[in-house]
Amino acid sequence: MRVLLSHGAGGELMNRLIAGSILKNLSSAKLGEVGLSDLDDGASISLGDKEIVVSTDSYVVSPLFFPGGDIGKLAACGTINDISMMGARPLALTLAVIIEEGFEISEFERIIQSLDRVCRDTGVSVITGDTKVMERGKLDRIVINTTGIGIVEKGLVNNSKLAPGDKIILSREGFGFDTTLKSDAAPLWHMVSRALDVGGITALRDPTRGGLAAALNDFARKSKTGIVVYEDRIPLKPEVVAASGMLGIDPYTVANEGKAVIGVRADKAGDVLVALRETDTGKDAEIIGEVTTDYRGKVVLETKVGGRRIMEMPVGDPVPRVC
Repeated sequence: MRVLLSHGAGGELMNRLIAGSILKNLSSAKLGEVGLSDLDDGASISLGDKEIVVSTDSYVVSPLFFPGGDIGKLAACGTINDISMMGARPLALTLAVIIEEGFEISEFERIIQSLDRVCRDTGVSVITGDTKVMERGKLDRIVINTTGIGIVEKGLVNNSKLAPGDKIILSREGFGFDTTLKSDAAPLWHMVSRALDVGGITALRDPTRGGLAAALNDFARKSKTGIVVYEDRIPLKPEVVAASGMLGIDPYTVANEGKAVIGVRADKAGDVLVALRETDTGKDAEIIGEVTTDYRGKVVLETKVGGRRIMEMPVGDPVPRVC
């Protein structure tokens, strides 16, 4: 068996690759007080009454420059958002780049400037890095790796803490596509911090690889609860529905970098929704579902006509990743 593109798509095939080929052969992942067992967006290390949160990711995308952003913006937003989804305030970023020989210096500088803008807007410092150059033809132009570091109160957010009665909030409108294809990548910390200030947050995830379906299934499995979401509350524009129908894909499995799925206690849901809507990235937030004792470990979509169907964890990417 060989590695397929779908093994990196955030669905069941990726889970099997991680469990069967990485964790199985990585005994050091279980050493000491920290490890990979939670498989969240990042890992935390206890330090007194705080936790240091670390997350790392590598970015490859084609084209490198696209409407609304580029690989530099994507790399900064992606890792900063992974730290934010652990409930942690992002503090610092490392930057490692592997560049193909012959790459235009002017384009390289545009990418770095784009990454820098996101970091400055979020109050994050780039603190260390690494640069490598490979022979022409040995690399698809450029690969970026960023590692983020953040800090959080101990035990503040854990995606296993969802409980029956909790509400599920989706932070933004515009899932998947638009009539004008434009990146929705955005740093989410300012929005997340407002929600954390209100309190009652029990789960956080950005619906990147695998989209909304993967994020909700991850919540349900880790918390051993069921989740019911309501189709008429999920903000899908008519053009998104039309494009998905033409392509024969499920829009709930398409990756999104600039949104968040949030679990929150029922008594705080209204206040959190108000706080989110006061931010630019959360102005279209909606309560789209709730956690239940039924359907343990599964996600159920209640359709507009009143029927119910299982929202499955995706197997692989339905389309090439749209940033």
